[in-house]
Amino acid sequence: MNKNNYVTPNYIKAEDIKAVRAKLGMTQKEFALFCNVSKPTVERWEMSDKEVTGPITLLAQIVLLHPDIAKELALPEKKYPMRLWYYHRDTVCTIIDVDIINMRVKIKNYTDNLIFRAFGRNEHPSFSEYEDFLRSRCFPEERDKMKLVLKDLGIPFYDPLLIIEKTGGRMAEDDFWIRIER
Repeated sequence: MNKNNYVTPNYIKAEDIKAVRAKLGMTQKEFALFCNVSKPTVERWEMSDKEVTGPITLLAQIVLLHPDIAKELALPEKKYPMRLWYYHRDTVCTIIDVDIINMRVKIKNYTDNLIFRAFGRNEHPSFSEYEDFLRSRCFPEERDKMKLVLKDLGIPFYDPLLIIEKTGGRMAEDDFWIRIER
């Protein structure tokens, strides 16, 4: 017999799901996105006259114990024209909004692990620190035969942002990468 070492519910009822969604102040569509399911799934849960089982039971309990979790995980409003998503494998670590013209940067970290954050402990990086970060995700400008590498990438000159657009900011020795959204 398998012994369960956790106090987690085996099921949840439709009215409990509605209550969790109401506590979060979400529509069915928003709750579906939060749970990573379809809106018809949320509708089915909320209309069910049977016990609902599966991961939603644990998620509901987590939300009830930590109601601010949705705010912590929420995607911030895009403040500047460009957004960089800094990942470790498939997990978003830091979102970086950048206004290149006015040289402004705003970030939001999604991890407490300083090693996985784009700027470590720094919660308010300067534009210069942002540029240093970009350079850290590229091969060095002093690299031997750099012009050949740039030619292979189809880039006319050394520009860390252009290099990251082509390479995803991937380095051979780690699992970090960057997605750019303009």
